[in-house]
Amino acid sequence: MLLGGVFKATGNASPVSVPAKGRWMNDDIARWARRWGVPFAMNPHFPVNTLTLMRGACGLLMRQPADFRRYVDAVFHAMWVAPRNLGDAAELAAVLAQAGFDAAAFTALVGDAEVKADLIARTEASVARGAFGAPTFFVGQQMFFGQDRLDFVREALAAA
Repeated sequence: MLLGGVFKATGNASPVSVPAKGRWMNDDIARWARRWGVPFAMNPHFPVNTLTLMRGACGLLMRQPADFRRYVDAVFHAMWVAPRNLGDAAELAAVLAQAGFDAAAFTALVGDAEVKADLIARTEASVARGAFGAPTFFVGQQMFFGQDRLDFVREALAAA
């Protein structure tokens, strides 16, 4: 889903748009990364327009699902471990090339009308199910919002 599209459809806004909440969120994200043992470095380019990144995710799921995990790992690393400006096309192309992707093929993929429509459909379906932000998790009909709900997600999955 495209978070900006979800925000627009639901009237929600990013926490970073509220200065005090944005400052708190930066510290809180670092706390959660330590709790889960996940490497994390605040990206100085955040927030980044993720339209191309999300189209890439949808396109790979549609056309090259075996490459999806490698893509997510590369983008996560470049966003939150060794921060790079993924909103810059040249920087994104370098990150993708380093991960073994063909930048020209990726550009064609994210420009494909079917891929664009898939991201719109996923965003609309998320909103229709009740999503208003990220991270949102669904287990059956149950919705869980926030990284602090992962224990509840785990319980729901175990009971399913």
